[in-house]
Amino acid sequence: MTNRNNTRVTEFILLGFVVQQELQYVLFLVFLVIYMTSLMGNVGMILLIKLDARLHTPMYFFLQNLAVADLFYTSAITPKTLLNFLVSDKSISFSACVMQLYVYGIFVTSELFLLAAMAIDRYVAICNPLRYSVVMSQRVCILLVTGSFFMGSLNATTNVGFLFSLSFCNSNIINHFFCDLPPILTLSCSNISFNVMLLIIFVGFNLSSTLLVVFFSYIYILAAILRMPSASGRRKAFSTCASHFIAVTIFYGTLSYMYLQPSSSETEENDKLSSVFYGIVIPMLNPLIYSLRNKEVKEAVKLLLKRCS
Repeated sequence: MTNRNNTRVTEFILLGFVVQQELQYVLFLVFLVIYMTSLMGNVGMILLIKLDARLHTPMYFFLQNLAVADLFYTSAITPKTLLNFLVSDKSISFSACVMQLYVYGIFVTSELFLLAAMAIDRYVAICNPLRYSVVMSQRVCILLVTGSFFMGSLNATTNVGFLFSLSFCNSNIINHFFCDLPPILTLSCSNISFNVMLLIIFVGFNLSSTLLVVFFSYIYILAAILRMPSASGRRKAFSTCASHFIAVTIFYGTLSYMYLQPSSSETEENDKLSSVFYGIVIPMLNPLIYSLRNKEVKEAVKLLLKRCS
């Protein structure tokens, strides 16, 4: 027993989805289509906003950075997941696992704060339209985006940094399809109470603080919309906020379900499904949500296609 405990784990095995081999190939095709759609949608959104001068506004500046965050964190986990559907060796080195967790942690946390920044932008645009260009200046927008990525880096650096203080000397099988922090912590033979407390503090603060910003922003937005005398004005205001509200609801709902529920063996498969949704599906949905429900984006796409043709 002593020798076993002194043998440190140098690699992990990603258990992934325990299904028949035929279903593995089906899942590979499904995930591949989702990932390629996500890549095209987010890269397309970034380039479209950069190329069309009409989209050089605070709202689209935040949307462009949201696409960057989506692109990075889904690319951190999806390629390895796709590879594991095709090969029998599902191992990942300790350093690669930590790097995957670190990149994912930075950008998934940054997305929370970017969504909150977008809610502030919509609040100013609807509740204080005459002061919009002054309040949401270029400097303010850059500070909000920089702060979002700083909070993401702080969260990932702290949690991943304290991961190195743990020993992994028992099982090396991660019951997940990527290196997420909760399933990694369960494999440690050290005392993980501090790491769990740290995770709860960071996740709780990041979720609650940004959700409060979004919630109060939309309370004021709704009140301002209901006071509008014109029905067309109300429809236009609802239209500009609908895409963001849908994206916020989906993202916060799945993240809260994943990280704030009590951990148990019965919920591990549900956790995987939840992780698939916010880690792989949502980065595909965001460009579709914002493009299909946004008149300016659709017009920019039409103009770009006309130029190309």
